[in-house]
Amino acid sequence: MSDTPAKVRKGDGKRQRGNRSGFTTGACAAASARAATLGLLTGEVPASVVGHLPNGQEVSFAVEEGHVELDMARAVIVKDAGDDPDATNGAHLTADVRRLPGAAGQIVLKGGAGVGTVTKEGLGLEVGGPAINPVPRRNIADNVRAVAGSLLENDGLEVTISVPGGEEMAQKTLNARLGILGGISILGTTGIVRPYSTAAFRASVVQAVDVAAKQGNTSVVFTTGGRSEKFAMQQLPDLDEACFVQMGDFVKAAFQTAIKRKMANVYIGAMAGKLTKMGQGLAVTHAWKAAIDRDLLADCAQEVGAEPALIEEIRNAETARFAAERLAALGLAVEFHRALARKAIRSLKACYPGPYRLTVLVCDFDGEFIVRVEEEEAQ
Repeated sequence: MSDTPAKVRKGDGKRQRGNRSGFTTGACAAASARAATLGLLTGEVPASVVGHLPNGQEVSFAVEEGHVELDMARAVIVKDAGDDPDATNGAHLTADVRRLPGAAGQIVLKGGAGVGTVTKEGLGLEVGGPAINPVPRRNIADNVRAVAGSLLENDGLEVTISVPGGEEMAQKTLNARLGILGGISILGTTGIVRPYSTAAFRASVVQAVDVAAKQGNTSVVFTTGGRSEKFAMQQLPDLDEACFVQMGDFVKAAFQTAIKRKMANVYIGAMAGKLTKMGQGLAVTHAWKAAIDRDLLADCAQEVGAEPALIEEIRNAETARFAAERLAALGLAVEFHRALARKAIRSLKACYPGPYRLTVLVCDFDGEFIVRVEEEEAQ
């Protein structure tokens, strides 16, 4: 074993913030519906309920609140997202289950207050219906049916999922841009939330492109975060808001979906660091995945006439920001970022070939415009 200390990469600290998993809104909604159904069946909502997750696990949930009155029962389960930073952590997933006389065997699912309403196509959900995704829908019905017993022999059951405060929670998400208004989405394909999960973010990128396409848009603008998105929106004011998609680190998912949806124009809004990663051909540009290619940065510096000593410094620096700031101080910011953008365009078109036209918009670390580079300039 080497005595050399392990190199600490940017982002490693984040990996130590906790690894306790939690539960999705879908899993909590299904468990609350199961508890309310038991309450309707027995006359008393249990203090805890074992819910069946989509991944096959059986998990015990504490029931925060429950009551039965006449032909309706209510149960509330508080979402615990574990160590994942989640806008819906602590949400009270509430299920009201009531009898539907004469509708034997039927389970009707509705969205109540705090659950968003779908207003745009492209989500795989009925426009005008509740934003409860297909897997949670099935899971809620399965959990209700598993315990309903004699309730379904002559009657049906109406299950209404609501989330007090859901409309405020939704303001911290991208729901409005996806056309989900008035509340949160009920989500989850496994029932489990993994801390700092990438799967949910990647899925949201794909979903956002699908929504843009369904609205008839033929352009999509991929940005790597909030600052670069604000910058890109300023540069492309004529495009619909749905065209702007924060892809984060998920370059491959973004481009593959854009190609699948036959987008004619793809724009990238980014800063030097992520552009360098794209120039490297990385499918995922997160710092944990791969170090920055300093040789690529040094080549760009050399291309725009930087002195050999500075080129060597860039080759030994840890960040793209070092190169960007040093070259900006020499008045070479535009030329350097143009060279970087050209490399990124060539790499992206090689990795994700298609008939779309690619344009790169580059901003500095304050979100200020530096340069716009068209695909033709990278030929």
